[in-house]
Amino acid sequence: MTETKPKIKPKSKKDYIYAVGKRRTASARARLFRGKGETTVNGKLADKYFPGAINKDIWTKPFRVLDVTDKYYATIRVLGGGIKGQLEATAHAIAKALLKVEKENFRPLLKKAGLLTRDSRIRQRRMVGTGGKSRRAKQSPKR
Repeated sequence: MTETKPKIKPKSKKDYIYAVGKRRTASARARLFRGKGETTVNGKLADKYFPGAINKDIWTKPFRVLDVTDKYYATIRVLGGGIKGQLEATAHAIAKALLKVEKENFRPLLKKAGLLTRDSRIRQRRMVGTGGKSRRAKQSPKR
């Protein structure tokens, strides 16, 4: 006789909203949850990961612009770049996730605050025949 295990139904509806934010070489994946909770970045509290009042102003700006600080919280995985790039990628990811909640009302406010624009500046790669640098030209032998 074979025993059958009871089937566990997977959740059909996600209980979070997912978005990706980027800045230069940093990439942040945000999960936005409803309710009260602590925002975490790479498993640490966001205040510990990005210490300082100025940094807190940057990553909480999407919540403050929409006045939803107590209604939502996020868990974020961030990779690449430096601290500044990761910080702004985190703000971008949170803004994009909030946009998916209520696009008609939230988009104009987030757009005006400049939170939906991706900063695409990246390092210029080296060119062939420039002596190992991106903009340097080889020295001319003629005087």
